[in-house]
Amino acid sequence: MAVADMGKALAFYRLMGLDLPPGAEKEDHVESTLPGGIRIAWDLISMVRTFDPEWTEPTGSPRISLAFLCGSPAEVDRLYAEVVAAGYRGHKEPWDAFWGQRYATIVDPDGNGVDLFCPLTPPAS
Repeated sequence: MAVADMGKALAFYRLMGLDLPPGAEKEDHVESTLPGGIRIAWDLISMVRTFDPEWTEPTGSPRISLAFLCGSPAEVDRLYAEVVAAGYRGHKEPWDAFWGQRYATIVDPDGNGVDLFCPLTPPAS
């Protein structure tokens, strides 16, 4: 979720019962893993503009983007190409993000952003 004020956003979601680390309000990007493994993340608007300078703040809904973890960086590329070839709109072609992930963004039929991502290097075992 793109947020204007990380402190206010996290305070709200703490009230909703999410376990968020102390001091996270000072970060540009914050994540929380929900029961069942679903992750929710918040980015300051200024952070979003570092990797998508053309992004414009919505004037209405939606303000949330779903994200799907892919099995490999190549899977991000393949799935992006498959979805775009099926007629859906691509927003941001796959790229190697500075935070260490292969990343891409497509748009669902209702205009919601859907991110595809995978770590560039496998996690240490």
